[in-house]
Amino acid sequence: MRKPAVILLSGGLDSATVLAAARDAGFECHALSVSYGQRHLAEIEAAARVAAALGAVQHRVMDVNLAGIGGSSLTDLSQVVPEAPSTGIPSTYVPARNTLFLSLALGWAEVLEAHDIFVGVNAVDYSGYPDCRPEFIDAFERLATVATKAGVEGQGMRVHAPLIDLGKDEIIKLGTQLGLDYAMTVSCYQADGSGAACGRCDSCRLRREGFEAAGIADPTRYVARA
Repeated sequence: MRKPAVILLSGGLDSATVLAAARDAGFECHALSVSYGQRHLAEIEAAARVAAALGAVQHRVMDVNLAGIGGSSLTDLSQVVPEAPSTGIPSTYVPARNTLFLSLALGWAEVLEAHDIFVGVNAVDYSGYPDCRPEFIDAFERLATVATKAGVEGQGMRVHAPLIDLGKDEIIKLGTQLGLDYAMTVSCYQADGSGAACGRCDSCRLRREGFEAAGIADPTRYVARA
């Protein structure tokens, strides 16, 4: 019998790869996406496509209005999404996003009596976000162990971050080996209503460079290539 696991699925390249990896590892996959007030919902639509294609047992979308907090160019339309690499933490960082996402996944995992959560954070090509580092994942896993019924009863909760040490090219090679069609995914910070990528933002740059380094044709649909 397959063990249940909750997989955080944004609809982007990394999270889709994680879902494919969890499926390959034999988990019964329950995909969770979060509509958090981001600039577009094309990635949520992409998540639905990926979940269906990879045979997730179910795919749920939860709403958390992080636009009400602000502080990020991904939720505040008055801010401009940067189109060049920057030093320090960029404006696209969304305060507490991964903490909230993992908390939602943790709650659903408890209901499912699952002890495994998968998340696609990456500490190599990660734009400098503090909640994509191994220190954060380790800290949340400790929190999950002390904050849940399963943890108190000694069964524990594990947060898997299988991409944490991989470069974008390595992630793309892994997903390709697992049969993932990256044309289904949307990574762009400012994709249009149809999901076409801008080709200019930091996320588009990392994605494009990843395909180039992997030597794999980029299936991304761009509005205009950079």
